This record gives sequence, C-alpha cells and structure tokens, in this order.
Amino acid sequence: MIKAIYFDLFFTLIVPTYEKTNNEYEILNLSVGEWEQYAENDILYHERALGFVKTEKEIIDKIVSLMPFEVSVIQKEQVLFAREQRMKNALKMISKEILDTLEKLKLKDIKLGLISNADCIDCKYWNQSPLFRYFDDSIFSCNVGLLKPDRQIYELAMQRLNVLPEQCLFVGDGGSNELCGAKSAGMGTVFSEMLETKNAAQRESIIKYSDYHIKHINELFNYL
Repeated sequence: MIKAIYFDLFFTLIVPTYEKTNNEYEILNLSVGEWEQYAENDILYHERALGFVKTEKEIIDKIVSLMPFEVSVIQKEQVLFAREQRMKNALKMISKEILDTLEKLKLKDIKLGLISNADCIDCKYWNQSPLFRYFDDSIFSCNVGLLKPDRQIYELAMQRLNVLPEQCLFVGDGGSNELCGAKSAGMGTVFSEMLETKNAAQRESIIKYSDYHIKHINELFNYL
C-alpha cells in the first residue's frame, strides 16, 4: 500500500521557462546556449546545489566569473533579478491538472514529499507557490548537503515522513539519474514525461529504472 509519494520539482511539477524579455542571457548579450554553458557549469552547479554557495549574489558572481569579459555590478544585479523572477514565476504557474492531482492524493491521506536538486535561488520562493500547501515535507539539496541520485537523500526523505521504501513512490522526469537513486533506496519509481518529452536515447536510459511510465500526472492513480 502506498503511503507516500515523493516528487521531483523541475520538469516534473514546474518548468523554469525564459520570459519574453529581460532574461539573464539578454542582459549579458549572450545566446541561450552560451548563457547556459556558464550557468550550468558542472563544478559550479554542484557547489551551489550542495549549499557551499550560500547567497544569491555569490551564485551570480561565480557564474559570471567564468565569462571572458567584464560584467558590471549593475548587470550582475539585473541578472540576479531576472533569474529570481524566472524561478518565482515558474513556481507560481502550475498546471491545473497537477494541482488537481495533488488535491486528490491528499484526500486519500497520502503523504506528499518533495526531493529537489536546487540552489538558494531555485527554492527561494517555494513557500509562495500554490504547490507548497500540498506537501508534508520538502527537501532541497542546498539545505541538506545531499544531491540526487545519492540514496541518502531519499533515505532522509523517508525518515522525515516516517515511511518505509516499499510504501513509497518517487515521481520524476529522470534528470540527474534520480530514478536510479530512488530505486537504489527501495522506492517504486515513476517516470513522468508530462512537462518534458525526452528523445529516444534519453527515454531508453531512464525507463530501465522506472516501474511505471506516465504522460499525465493523473495516471498516478492507476498505480496506488
């Protein structure tokens, strides 16, 4: 019997899409690809997602330090504002199907938990999201010093909701090898493509760690 369902955040419940104007990359006269090459640098990402980088300003400072040109203080402030607004908007613009599904799960007395690889900007506005009220617990990697797919982050999540692995499902889009990590911790795994469709190679690598594959979040009710 399923007593708890854990969700990934990004590309499972929200998508941090760029705005129409005034995005980070535009402020710095970069293409999206160029900006993300710096912003998603593996070493810096791990530093901030593990909580070693503790302030929003320091995140932006470290990203722009990789760039081969001078970035002014004003530009840094504008980039930080744009990034925070983008994350805030993503956390507020939630699919009705997702909210309806979470509501129905709560009515079934199923505990809901969040396990997200995130930095302090990513989770800054979590408590302002319509999602927030549905979750019994939320774990952000920057607050606990653990990253998916480390099985310890899943074990911590289960301890905090006082549930056993066989009583749990983990739902995610498969990024960061999260389904592999959840399976190693003994959870049931659900691969969701509701918010992001993977290419064939990605799907093949993810689906081998999933017990179930869904295209819509309300399909979860088939597996409870």
